Amino acid sequence: MQDIVIIGAGGFGREVKTIIDAVNKVKKTYNFIGYYDDGIEKGTLINNFPVLGNLQDLNAIDKEISVLLGVGDPTTKSKIVTFLSNEKINFPTLIHPLVQISNDEVTISNGCIICGGTIITCNIKIGSFVTLNLMCTVGHDSIIDNFSSFMPSVNISGEVHIQEKVYVGTGAKIINQLTIGTGTIVGAGAVVSKSLPDYCTAVGIPAKPIKFHNHD
Repeated sequence: MQDIVIIGAGGFGREVKTIIDAVNKVKKTYNFIGYYDDGIEKGTLINNFPVLGNLQDLNAIDKEISVLLGVGDPTTKSKIVTFLSNEKINFPTLIHPLVQISNDEVTISNGCIICGGTIITCNIKIGSFVTLNLMCTVGHDSIIDNFSSFMPSVNISGEVHIQEKVYVGTGAKIINQLTIGTGTIVGAGAVVSKSLPDYCTAVGIPAKPIKFHNHD
């Protein structure tokens, strides 16, 4: 069994722990030992498991450890991965047993979190550190780039390209053959019927950019 920890002891971090439990019920795979969180005091118990320290503590660890990102914000995920330079850290992909994935040309890179009820069809490429929350769907021939995050019940139609660090809110729908630009935020419940540029926030039905924001 792999020793594994979660970065982030908030709500989503605790949900990631439930995915570990679900995987272990099918096959004993992970030995969960606790959380790392910059905002919670070391030693605090979260559902009976300890906060083991902050990111600096994790970066200094002197043993092989698997790490999951219990964080939804794409930019935060990217900054965490850049900060963690310790070669003893590895980032597995965690997939709930109730996820449906086709065997037909689907690739999923390292560090992803895929929650229960999600359906991933065929000829799909998913980059590193992508989060697909509960009950998402990803249509044929779609590409999702690194660090993007999708909240529950997002529907991505076929031949969509989601670029890096995109955040899509709960229940949003993306029509087929569109591109969502790098760093863009799609509001909850939006219906995206036209491609969106980089670094905008888009809301509504149909979704339209309401503002553009700075980026690192």
